[in-house]
Amino acid sequence: MERWLALELASTIRHDGDGGVADDLATVHGVDRWLQAQADLLGGHVAVGDAAADDGLRQEIVELRQAVRALFARAVSPGPPSSADVGRLMPADRALTYINSVAARDAVVPRMEWPPEGDPVVRLVSAEGDPAVWLPAALARAAIDFLSGPQRTRLRACSAPRCVRYFVQGHGRQGWCKPSCGNRARAARHYQRRRLATDGDPAS
Repeated sequence: MERWLALELASTIRHDGDGGVADDLATVHGVDRWLQAQADLLGGHVAVGDAAADDGLRQEIVELRQAVRALFARAVSPGPPSSADVGRLMPADRALTYINSVAARDAVVPRMEWPPEGDPVVRLVSAEGDPAVWLPAALARAAIDFLSGPQRTRLRACSAPRCVRYFVQGHGRQGWCKPSCGNRARAARHYQRRRLATDGDPAS
């Protein structure tokens, strides 16, 4: 399954399995763990392991996530945004300005790689050695690439009960980010139909 860095960032807000919302970036350790998991998507930069987060970097990545989720909400409109964002979305114009300004902090240069077996590949490589600069800039550029690409038109907010994820629709009328959410949504609809039928039965 194709992965997008911007979508991975947005998905650090997730259902916790107990009816609440979990934040994978709530701590510096959580940010470090998430960055390690995204090492393949952050390829072309200095080693992610060299980019140990501090609280300042954590707060910047969290603000970038807020901006990304605000623009995701704009992308899925007129459909509803993720329930995690209702009532606390960053204004879309502010989100756009913020992402563009962070992306502009870091100059990137093209680098060609040509393995013995395979075709040449060109990567954009950071010219900046400071992770506090290139990491937020890389995340902001990933958001720009995602939202300006064809996948934006397939972006959806998962409609399953309690799910707060966004996802890229893979086919047809897919309304859920994963099969377990589809199962939960179908079960909720079945329960609602049974309750309506029972409430409407004079003998009940």
